[in-house]
Parts: sequence; C-alpha cells; structure tokens
Amino acid sequence: MSDPLIIGGRSLTSRLFIGTGKYSRNTLIPEVVESSGSQVITVALRRVDPGSNDNIISHIPSSMTLLPNTSGARTAEEAVRIARLAKASGLGNWVKIEVINDQKYLLPDNAETIRATEILASEGFVVLPYMSPDLSAALRMKEAGAAAVMPLGSPIGTNRGLRTRELLRILIAEVDLPVIVDAGIGRPSEAAEAMELGAAAVLLNTAIATAHNPLLMASAFRDAVAAGRKAYLAGLGPVEETASASSPLTGFLG
Repeated sequence: MSDPLIIGGRSLTSRLFIGTGKYSRNTLIPEVVESSGSQVITVALRRVDPGSNDNIISHIPSSMTLLPNTSGARTAEEAVRIARLAKASGLGNWVKIEVINDQKYLLPDNAETIRATEILASEGFVVLPYMSPDLSAALRMKEAGAAAVMPLGSPIGTNRGLRTRELLRILIAEVDLPVIVDAGIGRPSEAAEAMELGAAAVLLNTAIATAHNPLLMASAFRDAVAAGRKAYLAGLGPVEETASASSPLTGFLG
C-alpha cells in the first residue's frame, strides 16, 4: 500500500516519530530506530554536545530525518535562537517549536509558538509547532507557515493517552495540514486510536523509553500506528445504539 506522508517536500513511509530522551543509555537509540521503523527523530539542542565522547547525535542513524526541538524556550525569541543554532550546527532546517512557560503541566504557549512559527517559516525552516489543541491557534499556525501542527494528547511524559480526543478530532477535520499527535500517548492502542481518528502521524518518547522492554514496545507502536492508519483508510463502520444482526434471523428455519 503506497500511502506516503509528505512534509516539507519529504516523503515518509513511517508515520511514527520518536524521541531521544529518557533512555537508560544512548546506545539503545539505533536499536529503537530499527525496531520502530521510524524515519523522524526529535532531539533537544541542549542535549547536543559536539565535544562529548557520547554525543547523542552520533547514536542517530544518518538515514533519519532530524527534528531538533526548542525545549527550554520560554519565548518566541528564545525558540528562534535555538532553531537558528541547530541549523548552524548542521542539524538541518526541520524544527519542532516548543515554547513552554508552565512548569507544572508543561503546556505549550500557543501565542508565542505562533510568533516563532511565523519568523522561522519566513526563513525557510520546516516548522512543526507543538501546541495545545485549539482550532483558532492551529489555523493561525497554518497562516504563519507551519508545515504541520502537533497538538498534545495529554501532558507530556504522562502516558495518560488521548485526553484531548474531541479537540483532536476537530483539528483533524478543520485544519488543512498534517496533524501529528504529540505527547501523552502511553499505549500502542492509543496510538492506533489517534491514527483511526485521522491523525497524519504520532510522536512519542516516554512510552517507549520507560517500557520494561523498549525494543519490543517500539515494535508494538510500529504495528499499532500502521494498523490505525489502515483502519482510517478503510473507513470505520457506523456506531449504532441498538443491535444489528450480522446474519439473517429468518430463513430456512422459518
């Protein structure tokens, strides 16, 4: 089945994006990449240390599309500065905008995110903004030049699943951009559900990195995302309030 995801002129066959945080050792990263089948991986610039003997970038396969994120930014200006540094460091022109002021729930600041998106998109970046799922904000991000929008399923790192399900459904229906569900997904079944809703992809990190067997969990998410996408393309059957027999209740017995 040919069903590529096109972002920033790049064709992707995998709709599972992964992260690089919380692993017990960086040497797990290439193994997780292989098990997940992912082609896009996000990394915080503040974790990139070219002078280190264990530079995290050295563990990421060269075939991967790097998605540097602006983790730690509290304003649009800080996010723009981090994105420019990432590009100047040779990490490419894709960027995941994260602007967060709330330190308890780590919810994105949509207004500052829109500002950063507009600046960086005008400079030729492929901008994927992490956002709280709000339709007006998503539409403004599209107008600002976002290549996709990345609404949260629930607060980052919580593994609580799709607590914003109805808001995600609205964004998927109304925003003419890929909608990538980012943050909070804890189970493969939740990733499948996001894809069944019509999400273009999912991005997750904690659910894999904190699993007892990260490689097996990465494989499980790979299968779940593929299954959810197939279900969406197939068209889910209608949900009914009353029973409807699968086979005739009358016939030869009558």
